[in-house]
Amino acid sequence: MISPKTELFEQFAELARVLGHGNRLELLEHAAQGERSVERLAQLIGLSLANASQHLQVLRRAGFVRSRRDGKRMLYRLGDGPVIELLGALRRYAEHGRAEVRGIVSDYFNRLDSLDPVSREALVKRLDDGSVVLLDVRPEDEFALGHLPGALNIPFADLERRLAELPKDTQIVAYCRGPYCVLSFEAVAALRSKGYDIKRLEDGYPEWKAACLPISSTGVSPLP
Repeated sequence: MISPKTELFEQFAELARVLGHGNRLELLEHAAQGERSVERLAQLIGLSLANASQHLQVLRRAGFVRSRRDGKRMLYRLGDGPVIELLGALRRYAEHGRAEVRGIVSDYFNRLDSLDPVSREALVKRLDDGSVVLLDVRPEDEFALGHLPGALNIPFADLERRLAELPKDTQIVAYCRGPYCVLSFEAVAALRSKGYDIKRLEDGYPEWKAACLPISSTGVSPLP
């Protein structure tokens, strides 16, 4: 007879197996931005529709995402519970325990921005006193699903032609999809090279939302 403790550990191991695929972790990052169609999620990470759908169904059965049908479209969002906290713990353990992870962080991310990021707590205080401009560099459809209050949305692809909208006499804090979202690192590197006073938020929109901090929405329907 299997003991209750052994049975519990088997359940934990099954959840770990579900997360044991890079595409699924990336799908979770995008689902954490807000409800998206399977077509859009597949496009975002460069998978075929069939492949993305299979991964999402595995994640749904484990409770990591939720789904609903909207006409002919199937929409997915992050599941209930501490999914963001679990992914954050996985990231921190990987940074601590795997030399390969530390090497990628050092060779790519730290090369773009080696300065300490702004913590959520510090940003809350600075938003209250109006001493910072908040820059969201995600695509417009993600911004529409939810964003930090008062954030200016300039997708990274539009940054060069919209420089005039950014002040040079006030510090800018950029954020994106999460702690290792390439868009925010590249935005910081690009703007700092042009003389802007800019830092990154320590993580991204999903972590801010998971911390029960205020969020806003444009009320505009996102792209399919």
